[in-house]
Amino acid sequence: MEKSSLRLAVHDLRKRYGPVEAVRGVSFEVREGEILGLLGPNGAGKTTTVECVIGLREPDAGSIDICGLDARRRPREVKQKIGAALQTTALQDKITPREALRLFGSFYDRRADPDELIDRFALVEKANSPFETLSGGQRQRLALALAFVNKPEIVFLDEPTAGLDPQSRRELHAQIVRTRSEGHAILLTTHDLEEAQQLCDRVAIIDHGRIVAAGSPRELMAQSQSSQSVSLVTSRPVERDHFLSLPDIGEVNAEGERVRFTTSDVNRTLRELLTLAEAEGVDIVELHVEKATLEDVFLELTGTELRD
Repeated sequence: MEKSSLRLAVHDLRKRYGPVEAVRGVSFEVREGEILGLLGPNGAGKTTTVECVIGLREPDAGSIDICGLDARRRPREVKQKIGAALQTTALQDKITPREALRLFGSFYDRRADPDELIDRFALVEKANSPFETLSGGQRQRLALALAFVNKPEIVFLDEPTAGLDPQSRRELHAQIVRTRSEGHAILLTTHDLEEAQQLCDRVAIIDHGRIVAAGSPRELMAQSQSSQSVSLVTSRPVERDHFLSLPDIGEVNAEGERVRFTTSDVNRTLRELLTLAEAEGVDIVELHVEKATLEDVFLELTGTELRD
């Protein structure tokens, strides 16, 4: 991509709370039309990083460039170019979505039409209803709409689907994908690794205040040292011991014609598997290889599960 497509560049970001160094030299970039997922266990530094980038906290060191502007030196100008939907959207109980959008829009030089946002984020039926009557999914859609009142060039989404039912999650995912297709840059934090694998062009895994891995989900999964799983169906049963003789083999489960095993070198194991099948005079009727998931990569790098 051209340099002009760079929407966010963070370099050597640092933030300390007393003796605790929450963020220790974090660097990453987000480009136009890209979703970067920031993943990490609780206490890893995700929230502090995002809060420093959008100006809610002052970092101790590091540079933050947003749309070509030095965010630390020109915060007022930067706020005109960013939108943010944080984990909790708290509004006055009686304010309506239409009123909230008009109010928030008045804070910016450039603003979107509230009615267009109401339509886009499926809030037409609740446009004039008090905030207190909105469901969780409707509140999240309103939070996204509020993030777009100033027609931002980059949007920050902090756990945007947390606590939502499956239908609301799908609707929100569709809006996030649409946002990317329109050329917006998105920084997304999530506890849902499946969500990150589905939505993100690239992910950055943060642990103990440092980025420990970055790349597309496919690249990270390809680099994983985790064992891969192979399942197959043969034309007749083959003794389990024959599979145990295969190179790089791990756990083997065999029930009649169905066999499942793990391997640390799938290519080598499959070559020997074909030789074994030929020697035993059996046909392989089905064969499936499951590569490492993003969750496998996360566990491998951080040694912990990603939980709420």
